[in-house]
Formats: sequence, structure tokens, C-alpha cells
Amino acid sequence: MNVTSELDARFRAAAIAEGLVDVRYDLVDSPVGELFVAETDRGLCRISYFPEPAEEEVARVFGRRLLRMPLDRTRRELDEYFEGRRREFGLALDLRVAAFHADVLRELALVPYGLTTTYGTLAAKAGHPKAARAVGTVMNRNPIPIVLPCHRVVGANGALTGYAGGLDIKRRLLELESAVLS
Repeated sequence: MNVTSELDARFRAAAIAEGLVDVRYDLVDSPVGELFVAETDRGLCRISYFPEPAEEEVARVFGRRLLRMPLDRTRRELDEYFEGRRREFGLALDLRVAAFHADVLRELALVPYGLTTTYGTLAAKAGHPKAARAVGTVMNRNPIPIVLPCHRVVGANGALTGYAGGLDIKRRLLELESAVLS
């Protein structure tokens, strides 16, 4: 480790220890593009395909004190997922969402790797059987895509429908998982 990186590491550690950092973030290269990843002391709070607006939103929701630093565990688990070696994530999550969103995201987390579900099925499992459209909105606003696998949710006829990262990325994630589409 050179002197500059050692000083940077000491600065980051001191800033965190003094409570001067609300959120740590990094940019992670992936097969689907650069990802903005952020975490608080409670856990992973954001993954975004669009780094600049994500950084602004994280600052607004989680606090204004952001520090860019390596998020080694998150990076490692994402790398393993993209390499096909990880089917479940073991990361703590910091979700700050409304109760309905939390119900839906909790059920979403249970959709197994390589399988898909529909918006209607997910709504019913979350206890809101008539809220398929509202579930679509939750999927579009999912703060932690990939880890909370909204790409595994398809239309009632099995067709790919909207995805915040774009349908091409949704298709690529499903292909990575060898998910069977109708």
C-alpha cells in the first residue's frame, strides 16, 4: 500500500468512526454496465443502473454525507452472481420504503433463482391480490434490483414487461439465470 492510499484509508476509517458518513458508495463494473451501489451501517440501500441520479437520491433519502469507498462484500457477491456462482445474496439490506412496498419486496426476495413469477401472483402472495398494477410500480421503484430480483417478474402471459434498467438488461439477467420464459 502506498502512502497516499494508506492516508485515504485512514481518512475513510476516521470519518466513519466519527459519524461523519451516512452512506458509503462505489461504482461497480458489471456485464450489464456500471452499477451505483450504496450502503449504510444497516446494509445495502441502493443499486442503480444510473449512477448520477442515484447518488442524488441516496443523499436525499439517507443523508447528505456520502463517501466513495470500496464496498468489497457487495462487489464480491455481485461478481459471483454475474459469474454464475451465486444464486442467493447474503447482504444485509437497509430498505426505507412504505409498508405496501415492503410487503411486496419481501415476497419478491423469495422468488427463486432461475424462475419467474407474474405481477398478479406476487400481489397475491404479498396479501394484495387485486394490486398487480401497484406491484408493477413497486418493481419499477425497487431500490435494490438484482439482489431483490424484480427482473424475475413478468407479465401474466409470460412476456417481458417494463424494467427500470431496460428490457435488454432484464432479458440478459434472465438469460444469465437460464430462466424459462413462455
